[in-house]
Amino acid sequence: MASTITSWSGENFLCPICLDVFSSPVTTPCGHNFCRTCIRKFWDEQVQFKCPVCNELFDTRPDQRVNTLLSELAAQFRTNVKVKEQPCVEQAEVPCDVCTGTQLKALKSCLVCLISYCQTHLEPHQRVAHLKKHRLVEPMDRLEDRMCRKHNQLLELFCKTEQVCVCQFCTETDHKFHPVVPLKKEYEVKMAQLGKMESEVQQMIQERQQKITEIKDTVELSKKEADRDIADGLQILTALTRHIEKWQDDFNQTVKEKLKSKEKQAGDLIKELEQEIEDLTNRSLEVKPLSHTKDHLHFLQAFISLKNPPPTRDWTTVEVRPQSFVGTLRRSLDQLEETLNMEMEKLRDAKLKRVQQYEVDVTLDPDTAQTTLILSEDGKQVHDGGVGKKLPGNPKRFTFHIFVLTKQSFSSGSFYFEVQVKEHTAWRLGVASESINRKAELQKVGVFVDYDEGVVSFYDVEARVHIYSATGCTFTEPLYPFLAPCFCGNHGINSPPMIISPVNQKD
Repeated sequence: MASTITSWSGENFLCPICLDVFSSPVTTPCGHNFCRTCIRKFWDEQVQFKCPVCNELFDTRPDQRVNTLLSELAAQFRTNVKVKEQPCVEQAEVPCDVCTGTQLKALKSCLVCLISYCQTHLEPHQRVAHLKKHRLVEPMDRLEDRMCRKHNQLLELFCKTEQVCVCQFCTETDHKFHPVVPLKKEYEVKMAQLGKMESEVQQMIQERQQKITEIKDTVELSKKEADRDIADGLQILTALTRHIEKWQDDFNQTVKEKLKSKEKQAGDLIKELEQEIEDLTNRSLEVKPLSHTKDHLHFLQAFISLKNPPPTRDWTTVEVRPQSFVGTLRRSLDQLEETLNMEMEKLRDAKLKRVQQYEVDVTLDPDTAQTTLILSEDGKQVHDGGVGKKLPGNPKRFTFHIFVLTKQSFSSGSFYFEVQVKEHTAWRLGVASESINRKAELQKVGVFVDYDEGVVSFYDVEARVHIYSATGCTFTEPLYPFLAPCFCGNHGINSPPMIISPVNQKD
């Protein structure tokens, strides 16, 4: 029997469908043999039952009984015929589509059969006459996806007009007048775009992580500010009556509620940022594997199918300022001013230092200056020149009041700036339409604004004394600090400039 087997051609033991040695072979009524699994799968996909070899049609699905003799001969053939050892498929290599069990590395892919073959299963294509006519190419995975569904040709080109992969026949029909390039060339272009996309995603993640850090730092500053305010309130109220103790509890509760509100605001922003980071991380995980693929077609098809990046907020415009409790403490202390005069003397210096921490750098806006005003080049000084200048018309310029605004405006949080008014006999100073006139010969005036609390306070910086506070203000528009030197007169009495000066916090 063994001699008979070895004398037969190996083709006698190969299934015409899978081209492998028979496994449980069955015989059709026309006399052809197939693996039982192969013929079942073939008929499951057909409308009519026919022989894959001779195309004979059967009225009903034939019974599938194993050909015992052929099965035994095939088993002996599989045992007696020695096959050269071949390497198993490794990662990023194309496996043989015919191998069962351990898959071997494919040596070639057939564009007719749409199957990849290892050295053993490729043998019929190198020996059988009609199989030799098949087009063999270097191993490719997912061959069905690489073939043009219309022309059944290999997708080798890329249409730049419709952004799709096409075959050579497509360029002569539907894409005749479209610019096309080889897949490799478009692969290189898209790979560069992918690298840029991945870099941008990583940058966005870093920016949002930095924003989270900034928000957390702001909350921490608010906590410290709240602790200091609570401590100041406690210092004032420890020696007073039960009525004062009730005031202390109310004050603490207000501060904590405002802090809680600020923490909630920050927490909501952090959650939103973390969600965007998660979405962007998922986006990064989605695009990152593509940067490692060398498969032009797979890359381009996957790149084109990428979903749009998740919508994100422009966080550069989001700013969370530390919560200020100065206005809250100010109003509470006003109610107890008569009782707490002695304690207030001790707090005045500390209070000025506190608000000076909110110093802002502001410069005067020449476009708003009344025509008689003269501004320094650095925008820090202004005085009245006495004579109006011919300047271009500007809707922002004051034409009646001797005012000039700063370039900077503020719509939230707290800010503080100081202006030297030494030897200036008449002046106006404030924010927006608020102003204050004082006859005393002040050296330097400090202006503190808590936009959210609706408080505007003025300080005599040299004497370390609080001058006046406007409370209960309602701000609905951005505030601009303004200076008004007033007329200098014919004798130059009011000629010295008003100067925006840096804050010098004394010990």
